[in-house]
Amino acid sequence: MNTLAHSGGPGPWILLFPLIWAAVAVTVVTVLRRTVRRGGRRGPWSPRTADVPVEQSPITLLGRRFAAGEIDEDEYWRRLSVLDEQFGRTGRGGAA
Repeated sequence: MNTLAHSGGPGPWILLFPLIWAAVAVTVVTVLRRTVRRGGRRGPWSPRTADVPVEQSPITLLGRRFAAGEIDEDEYWRRLSVLDEQFGRTGRGGAA
């Protein structure tokens, strides 16, 4: 303890250690939050778009069937009017 008194103290470099520990803590918290947000199945390096579910609203499915030629235009408009009353076009499914 006598050497610190003669040399003028530890100096300003002693602040480096708390900064290093703060950086480690922030990194750990960030990695954990990103992993938990994705369901904990993959690490933080995996792409975020892999967990996005495909929207399968009835109006969207009807639009796909019409685009694929499974139903004709009259059938499309008839079914769309029924679905529009129940689900509405402004919901997450969007317009067909």
